[in-house]
Amino acid sequence: MLLIADSGSTKTDWRWIASNGTVAACQTDGINPYYQTTDQIRNTLANQLLPNLPADAITSVFFYGAGCSGPSVNGLVEQALWSVLPGAESVNVASDMLGAARAAARHSAGIVCILGTGANACCYDGAQITRGIQSLGFWLGDEGSGGYLGKTLVRAVFQRTLPADLIDLFQNRYQLDRPTLLDNAYKKPNPNRYFASFTPFLGEHQHHPAVQTLVTDAFRLFLQTYIQPFPESIEWPIHFVGSVTYYFQPLLKQAVEQAGLTMGCVLKAPIDQLVQYHQTTN
Repeated sequence: MLLIADSGSTKTDWRWIASNGTVAACQTDGINPYYQTTDQIRNTLANQLLPNLPADAITSVFFYGAGCSGPSVNGLVEQALWSVLPGAESVNVASDMLGAARAAARHSAGIVCILGTGANACCYDGAQITRGIQSLGFWLGDEGSGGYLGKTLVRAVFQRTLPADLIDLFQNRYQLDRPTLLDNAYKKPNPNRYFASFTPFLGEHQHHPAVQTLVTDAFRLFLQTYIQPFPESIEWPIHFVGSVTYYFQPLLKQAVEQAGLTMGCVLKAPIDQLVQYHQTTN
């Protein structure tokens, strides 16, 4: 039986495939080896994953996760998986970027982007990632992401560069004052998640011309920063994975086409396509 995971810091989507091809699913807390020890990861697996697994033995595991960027951190996840699944014949841990690439491009070459709370992109040759743009995180990068869109929105509200009708709608909903904003921006943890929480407001009002301009400008900046530096972008399709790409798909498509690039597929989440990838690969 094959077990596949797509994990972020908040949640992990799991799928297991029986020998007859049937697929079952569950969801656990997120797993990120940058923020968790092997014991913490093991506890999540033992308490949330194992009770949901069938009696049939898991023989192979493919885990794609945020923070899984190299042998040392990947090893933390591998150790935890081996400890709770001792009968497995193989455990494979890789980055969420590779998971996104395999889900979106399958066995074909393409440029693959993640636009969720954060932002990232890579060139994928149909088997492996061949090059990428190093992400600098929320404060120094993540252009086009949910965190970036929310930060841009809040700045426009407080600097009053948005139309008055949008500012009123925003403040009626969030009742946000300057001390609360600055406290969440500079003192509390995970400012990227905090600012990304305002992105649904943009989604609800994306037919407003000012919102369209704000979001499209962010996507153009993402393309300029992450995509157009790749020479392959002239010929390869550009695939997108993540909630931001899914909910703002018309504006994203407009930005891609205006940049003279080729729009590929758009996936809200990669897990089901990863199942299909491994069903046809193994």
